[in-house]
This record gives sequence, structure tokens and C-alpha cells, in this order.
Amino acid sequence: MINVITETKLANIKPFSIGKVRDIYDLDERLLFIATDRLSAFDVVLPTGIPYKGKVLTALSVFWFNLTKDIIDNHLITADVNEFPKELEPYKEILDGRSMIVKKAKRIDLECVVRAYISGSAWKAYKEKGSICGIKLPSGLKESDKLPEPIFTPTSKSDTGHDVELDYFQAENLIGKELFNEVKEKSIQILLTASKYAESKGIIIADTKFEFGIYDGKVILIDEVLTPDSSRFWSIDDYEPGRSQKSFDKQYVRDYLEEIKWDKKPPAPELPDFVVKKTSEKYLEAHRRLTGISLDKF
Repeated sequence: MINVITETKLANIKPFSIGKVRDIYDLDERLLFIATDRLSAFDVVLPTGIPYKGKVLTALSVFWFNLTKDIIDNHLITADVNEFPKELEPYKEILDGRSMIVKKAKRIDLECVVRAYISGSAWKAYKEKGSICGIKLPSGLKESDKLPEPIFTPTSKSDTGHDVELDYFQAENLIGKELFNEVKEKSIQILLTASKYAESKGIIIADTKFEFGIYDGKVILIDEVLTPDSSRFWSIDDYEPGRSQKSFDKQYVRDYLEEIKWDKKPPAPELPDFVVKKTSEKYLEAHRRLTGISLDKF
């Protein structure tokens, strides 16, 4: 099985930021994004890595960046390690398949969440008040129902802790009305385009989140896009409204942690082999279904 990479240490390369999953390094005018095999659950990074996870996140992001570039430009420069700067040559084996050189954009501090189906926190909010982010939803919806049209439900962008749901007035105050309208429109447009493609491959994109930045005075798509970490993918074959759905993401891990009654405070417990294997398989299957390529065959 592939080596699991949970941390990266690139000597003489300046770190830019270390996230829950990504290690970002500063290359002056550009950034090096590395997707590790780390996994976080309930906002805590687990001690056990998931094989292939970082490669799936990178490969799917590259796939979607290319598919949606006619809708909006993005920060991807190259994901081909043979095109990386010479100073990264010693780390070629670590970086291959899990890294990208990207434009250094100024991040817009808003999580741009779009929902086509009602699930997760949206379902919880709907049951409590019949709305989410101030958007009134039709009465009588069941869990996992498809919404009449996708809704934009932004949250604050927090590097630590939980993101906070925002109504449109709050979001407009945070980033400005014109910018808010642009990222809202682009988010919905990307989801509609991606959903049409994904459904042709047997996958429902129930919801997802995007991040945007400013580069050369224009709004561009940044970070990762439409991966199992940022999206809720369901199989069309198994879809049934009125219940929670099986998904191609870390929900399997969350369910296990709930079963063992972990208190969701650090340190997180090690994951048993069967949970690691099943989670890795879910990430790989999402990539295979969407792209037709089996990463675990390389």
C-alpha cells in the first residue's frame, strides 16, 4: 500500500501555513499546496492517516479546476512535479500526486457553502426553524430531499474552531455587497455544472463549499474544490429521501468515533485498521467514479 504522509518538512522552504489537512509553503510569488493524508473529525486532527487521501484531494481538485475554468479562473498553475522549481527536486517523491503550485491570491474570508439537498446542519436548522441563513424553505421537506433550487448558505471562515452560519446581511457586511453577489453567483453556477457531470457518473453532490481569492484584481477559485473533504457525495443508486445517506467521505470515521463515545476533545484516538481501510476505499471510489481513473493502481 502507498506510504501515508501525515506531515511534511521541506528544509529551506518557508512555511506559509499549516492547516488541518494541507501544508502550504511560500515560493515568493507562488504557493506550494501539499495535501497530506491527515484527517480531521469534529475539528480535531486524528493521529491516524488515511492512505491515498491526499492524492485523491489533489487529483479531484485538479480535475474540477479544469472542468470549471470557463466559469471562473482558478489558482492552479501546475500539479506536475516535473514542472516544479528546482529547489523542490529533493522532495519529488513526497510531492508527486499530492501537491500543486498555485497563484498567491488574497483569500476572501467567507466559506461559500451551496446546498442542493437538505442534509447535515441544514437539516438540523430546518427542523428547528424552517430556514437556514435566513432563507425560508418549503414546509414538509424530508431529510435528504432535493431542494427546489440550490441555496447559498455562507459561513464565516475560521482557521481554528467552528465556522459560524451567516445570513446574507451579515455576509455582505463582512466582504461587501458586490463581492458577495459575485461569489454567490459563481458558487451556484459551479455546483450546477459539476452536479450535471457528477450525476452522469452516478454521484449526487448534495452540498459543497468553495473558497475564493483576489488575484490581479479579479475573483478566482482557490484552495480545493469538490472533493470528499469539502463536499457531500452520495451514490444515486442508494439515494432514498427520508433518511441520512451513505457518503464518500469521512462520515464513516465520524460514525465510528460516535460509536466509541469519544468526547471530541484532543487527543483523538487512533483509528483501527478496518476503519482506515474502509475510509480510504470511499475516497478512492469517489475519485474513480468521477474521473474513470484508479489511483490505487499506480
